[in-house]
Amino acid sequence: MDIRKIKKLIELLEESGIAELEISEGEESVRISRQPRVGMQQPMAMPAPVVHVPAPAPALAAPSPAAAPPPANEVNAVTAPMVGTFYASSSPGAKPFVEIGTEVKVGQVLCIIEAMKMMNQIESDKAGRVTAVLAKNGEPVEFGQPLFVIE
Repeated sequence: MDIRKIKKLIELLEESGIAELEISEGEESVRISRQPRVGMQQPMAMPAPVVHVPAPAPALAAPSPAAAPPPANEVNAVTAPMVGTFYASSSPGAKPFVEIGTEVKVGQVLCIIEAMKMMNQIESDKAGRVTAVLAKNGEPVEFGQPLFVIE
């Protein structure tokens, strides 16, 4: 099945509010669901402990103020539009698209996310200065995971 058809099906699923969609074309079939299956939920639960790491910080009195800025930054965060592998540059030896302190414009490429062996350029949806790079090169990212903070 053509990847463009799959992307179109995903868009239709998001626009319609349908919970699940299954399409068969000959011997090929694809199922797209908004809610992960119970069996698939367990591997996705692995990032939860990574997010749980900041939990000990509020127990200490000093890091508490440092923990306060991330909620404000969530407004300025550029999040991953898909699950995949994060790449900061176009090739392993190349300079990153953006670094902390880089001034970006709307539509400027920030990174690449590889999903299903396709390289997807992620563009900035706002203009400003990159104040944080939250993903590491070559690491997997989840849908909605903050990648950059632009203020």
